[in-house]
Amino acid sequence: MKALPVEPSAAPVAIGSRLRAARQAQRLTIEHVADATGLTKGFLSRVERDLTSPSIASLVTLCQVLSIAVGDLFAVPETHLCRRDEGPRISLGGEGIVERLLTARSERRLQILSATIDPHGSGESELYAVDCDVDVLHIISGRLTLRMTNATYDLHTGDTLSFPGREPHTWVNETDQPVEALWILVPAASGTGG
Repeated sequence: MKALPVEPSAAPVAIGSRLRAARQAQRLTIEHVADATGLTKGFLSRVERDLTSPSIASLVTLCQVLSIAVGDLFAVPETHLCRRDEGPRISLGGEGIVERLLTARSERRLQILSATIDPHGSGESELYAVDCDVDVLHIISGRLTLRMTNATYDLHTGDTLSFPGREPHTWVNETDQPVEALWILVPAASGTGG
């Protein structure tokens, strides 16, 4: 059986920005890292700008000083692309609303839902709460009224309202125009993304 020859990629491995981000996250200057590693500031600056590649020994030393794993520099970031109108439909209740999950189902740190609300569409008749710490409602277009226990908010295009996620609320589109909105839930509400 013949082995298939694999040509190496000519694309340079860019790790400099990840090294810089790790250094800055720890509020270290290049001078601090140079002192701790024995490498020169000029060399570290060139590494961070991907103008030069460090030796394996230098890279291991840098990673130890920055408290990061060498492998993390080469890891491919997990990404999730959701094209318009392609997110899975979900339902948090209400009439005359189409909700779509825009973030990955596995994402637990936050959840973004798009909502298209028909004219005179409404949430639950009783106030309800969502199981998250922070609930953010952003109106892309249209006008929506959000009712809470002690307040009512008339939200217009471009308005954003943040409130505790477990605060009872409901909403209604009292107009003859549809509403486009985003709900951002932090962390992701249990039961809507899985």
